[in-house]
Amino acid sequence: MIEARRLHILRAVADHRTVTAAAAALYLTPSAVSQQLTALEQETGHRLVERSARGVRLTPAGEILLSHTNAVLAQLERAEAELAAYGSGEAGEVTVAAFATGIAQVVAPALVRLAGTAPGIHIRVQDAEGDASLPMVLDRQVDVAVAVEYRGAPSADDPRLTHVPLYAEPFDAVVPVGHRLADTAEVPLAELAKDPWISPYPGNPCHDVVVLACESAGFQPRLEHSSDDFRAVVALASADAGVALVPRSALRGMDLRGVVVRPVDGVAPTRRVFAAVRRGAEEHPLIHPVLQALGEAART
Repeated sequence: MIEARRLHILRAVADHRTVTAAAAALYLTPSAVSQQLTALEQETGHRLVERSARGVRLTPAGEILLSHTNAVLAQLERAEAELAAYGSGEAGEVTVAAFATGIAQVVAPALVRLAGTAPGIHIRVQDAEGDASLPMVLDRQVDVAVAVEYRGAPSADDPRLTHVPLYAEPFDAVVPVGHRLADTAEVPLAELAKDPWISPYPGNPCHDVVVLACESAGFQPRLEHSSDDFRAVVALASADAGVALVPRSALRGMDLRGVVVRPVDGVAPTRRVFAAVRRGAEEHPLIHPVLQALGEAART
């Protein structure tokens, strides 16, 4: 008989590629993870992982078991959802991980809605960049992620997750008030090829948007300054340190006196925001109202 908790460990090892990283995500010791993997191999009668200096990878037998693992764990999530529904599920805690502007844009308004429609649901919010929140859901550290599409992100048909689209928003060009393009109605990105750029750090999904937009315009941006805080990005632009692309919602309420904000000429770079839960958990009586409230907040 294969134990479900060992399947959780197998998937964590497959996701994180090392026993140490998987152990940290699951709040276990590396030795405990190794012991559980060994026990799982004994249960199945197959070698499931191969270790090397670069980490851990699944054997062909491990890949077969992983494909069934995703289905089994999703079904267990559905079972928990139905049992919670049977027990009314009117009160409990749901943890949501979201990036800062996502919290302002949809999470905080969703909390207001839930206070009126589902007062028994207590929401605990954690600030996490879009690329960090999805692993937190998969590792069961949080229940819901509000995340951004990025290169290498799990796709919408990933068997481990259920995606709920929320909203899409363009990036605007931010240039110093004295910039040569400050008086244009729209900024052609190709005209910024020789400028210094201010961008989020690599790994931040918005960094990918900036780089891909510039590459599509025919150049590699000269990234001189880095910050994941868009207030800092705008402050640097106002100090004539460079130019930037910033999501439109992140500019709301900022001091923009030293910069000019203009739409991008042509097809604007866009970030697409979605909510994600472990597949099968979307009908949980605590999580389903949260997803509904996030969707309503996004639509308004």
